[in-house]
Parts: sequence; C-alpha cells; structure tokens
Amino acid sequence: MSLIFDIHIFVCTNQRSGTEKLSCGEMHGLELVTEFKKQIKELHLDLKIRTNKSGCLGICDLGPTIAIYPEGVFYVGVTKNDVREIIESHLIGKKPVERLLLKEWK
Repeated sequence: MSLIFDIHIFVCTNQRSGTEKLSCGEMHGLELVTEFKKQIKELHLDLKIRTNKSGCLGICDLGPTIAIYPEGVFYVGVTKNDVREIIESHLIGKKPVERLLLKEWK
C-alpha cells in the first residue's frame, strides 16, 4: 500500500481556551473532517485523497479553515454544506470555489 496521496486536505480543528477569539474547532472543524471523509468515500473517486485534522492554520478569525495540497489553496468560512461543492469543483473539476477562497490576510 502506497502512502503517497494525490490530494491532502487539512481541516483546522484547533480549540482555543481562555480567550474570546474564535477558533476553528469551536466552529465544527471535526464535523468537516468527518463530512469530507464520508463524501469522498461515497463518490468512489479515482484519486488518493487524505483528509485529516490539523492544528492552527493561522487565520482563526476567518474559520473554519481548510487547506488543500499540493496546490496550497486555503478556504475560509467553510461549512458542512460547502463540502460537496469543494469536492466536485476543486478536487474533481480542478476549479477552486472562488467564494470560499482566502483572498488576502494581513
């Protein structure tokens, strides 16, 4: 079995404590991991895709955040309802979902 993946999806599940700042874990990061895995499995894609939890991706205020590699594309404000669109448009169609892309961050 090869451990090389065509696509790697990192879903921030960072959970901050002791602060009022937002964090992706509090905004359903784990739910997104589960949903990506479920839908990718259901679609029987001919791609080796790995979805897993990640620590903080550094843009908490815009979360939940996911990063897709090897492209290095970051999506922000992702909800469970966005998962199918990301899979179909980005992973299958190779066209990023513009409305969810991280545009600029300072």
